[in-house]
Amino acid sequence: MTSATPAGAAPRGLDPVRLRAHLEQERPGLTAGPLTGRLIEGGRSNLTYEVTDGVRRWVVRRPPLGHVLATAHDMAREHRVIGALHGTAVPVPEPVLLCEDPAVLGAPFYVMEFVEGVPYRTAERLAALGPVRTRQAVLGLVDTLVDLHAVDPAAVGLADFGRPEGFLDRQLRRWGKQLAASRGRELPGIDELHGALGRALPASPAPAVVHGDYRLDNVLIGPDDTVRAVLDWEMSTLGDPLTDLGLLVMYSSDLGIADSPVSTTSGAPGHPAPAELVERYAARSGRDTGEIAWYTAFAWFKLAVILEGIHYRYTLGQTVGAGFDRIGELVPVFIGHGLTTLQEG
Repeated sequence: MTSATPAGAAPRGLDPVRLRAHLEQERPGLTAGPLTGRLIEGGRSNLTYEVTDGVRRWVVRRPPLGHVLATAHDMAREHRVIGALHGTAVPVPEPVLLCEDPAVLGAPFYVMEFVEGVPYRTAERLAALGPVRTRQAVLGLVDTLVDLHAVDPAAVGLADFGRPEGFLDRQLRRWGKQLAASRGRELPGIDELHGALGRALPASPAPAVVHGDYRLDNVLIGPDDTVRAVLDWEMSTLGDPLTDLGLLVMYSSDLGIADSPVSTTSGAPGHPAPAELVERYAARSGRDTGEIAWYTAFAWFKLAVILEGIHYRYTLGQTVGAGFDRIGELVPVFIGHGLTTLQEG
């Protein structure tokens, strides 16, 4: 994790003085002195900061600067799910405080403990572990997903955390609408993929707490190669657990493109093949994974829509960033993988 904040300067979106005053008011004695903070890079939506008083460290999460839709960056929802899961077999940071008053930092935010670990975002970084450790880390990722899906939502106070009835149908319609909103060019095959997914909609298993964006770079791997914390719960809900597995399989597959601006971890030596990840999940969870091709194809479709949205905004000059000029060329690749996955499944 790196920081773009100059030494000694407070990062945008974080006022350490106001934050400490609020913490002292709500949790007297928590901090030992003035706070300093840095922006942790790598997040794709909400902003994440590391904050310290020189003795202890915490993490602050808040919506992006200039956010408009509060429902898209629901701090209370993120705080609620990690609070519910803390103390279960699912490793999450301990929540410290939720503040829904925008007067403190300009937006709602929450504070949680700082957990040591590395989010492996690329195959190149993961390869540094070597084949044996890479295999252990990725299989541990599957085991943690099984632990998450084994949590009884009602037992941890999450019985009303989502609407699992009709979950897959709503998801497919939602991403279809997202696609329609960012249509700026012809995309051969995407309507065919969307339609095929709709015609083959599987029957969902019993609902579970779903992370919504489960992959290696959304967890922290410790020096012992175990999952120390699952992060970025902004898309979590109650729904079909196999959507998490399908996404993990997609991110563990080879894109077949060199120097892609969107990376998977599959190229690291020792990385288990997608089929082994599915087999391990099935064996440990007891769930039927016979329809995993549909869930993986849906993940390819969803990412194609997300990437097309980024490409569309880039063509309008509404977003900038490294690699954004190449995002558009990836969309047909994701569509192709989705169609192939459905046909071969």
